[in-house]
Formats: sequence, structure tokens, C-alpha cells
Amino acid sequence: MGLFRSSCQWMIVGLGNPGREYERTRHNVGFRASDLVAQALHTKIDRLKFQALTRAVDYGDLRILLVQPQTYMNLSGAAVSALSSYYKIPPERILVIFDDVSLPLGRIRIRAEGSAGGHNGIKSIIQSLGTDKFPRIKIGVGEKPHPDFDLADWVLSKFSPREEELLAPALQHAADAALMLLDQGIQKASSAYNGK
Repeated sequence: MGLFRSSCQWMIVGLGNPGREYERTRHNVGFRASDLVAQALHTKIDRLKFQALTRAVDYGDLRILLVQPQTYMNLSGAAVSALSSYYKIPPERILVIFDDVSLPLGRIRIRAEGSAGGHNGIKSIIQSLGTDKFPRIKIGVGEKPHPDFDLADWVLSKFSPREEELLAPALQHAADAALMLLDQGIQKASSAYNGK
């Protein structure tokens, strides 16, 4: 039993930037959705390990590792690959939750693999793991209001109260979809939640 307790079968990674000034920005929806996963499992992601806040928790027969890299978005891969090596979790069992500017605000999309699509956190994880074959849940944060609007400024902007209302169900759907994916597989989770 000792060996089983120390190993984890899955990792759920919520992406974001550390620090209070980034807390409610578009780029931090991954942190917020992973907090909801932790809440559903009656725990908190609060143990610092390999430049990430982590928490290992049981979910049914699975032992899962909840992770929030604390390296800033564009270096997220360093923590993910270090934890992946330490716990021997293969890329296909690393589920990453993050923001997507090409999806309408409040929509979520589940994918088994894929390119970074211009997302620096995903780009860093692909580089560090050496593969893009890991599942992900994208949370729509809406497109830039104008083509000339700086993308970095947009993803680091905060949601308006009205946008927060539209976002709340999406964060919950992403958290629910993450647990369903672990439990019942990506196909089931995709049919239940894609486009919600």
C-alpha cells in the first residue's frame, strides 16, 4: 500500500500566473477551475513542490495530483515535466486546464492533444514534455475587442462583473468535465461538455 499511496495515476494542471494582481485575469481561469476540482474533492492545492502548488488526493480508485505552476505562464512546462518525472505520470495522463481567446466567453472545449495555438503556457509544456499528446480543457475567455488590441494586455485584463456571470458556469463545467474525463474517459467527457 505504501507504494500505491506515493504514486499518482493522473495529474490535473490548472494554468495561471501567481500573485494577487493576476488573480481574476483571463489568463488565470485554469487556476480557478482547478480550485473548483480541489473543492469537489474537499482539499486545497497548497503544497509547494517543484515550483508548483500541488496536492495529491484520492478520487475513487485513482490517486491524482492537482497542480498549479508558480513559474509564470510561459515557464509552466518546467514544473509540469519535473512533477511528471517524479511521479512517473505519462503525458497522456496529464490533463491541462487553460484559457482560450479563440473560444467565446464561457464555452469549454475538450481535446485529446493538439498544438499550442499561440498559448505560451501550452507551448512551454509541449517543449518540456517533448510531445503535444496530452489532454486539455480549454475555457473560452473571448476574443480581443479589436484586432489591434495587444494580446498580452487582453489576457492579463480582468473580467467585468457581467463577464464573471457568464464565466462562472464554464469554470464549474471545466472542473466537472475534468473529473468525468478521469472517471469515464475523454469521449464521454467531450460529448457531455464540448460546446457548453
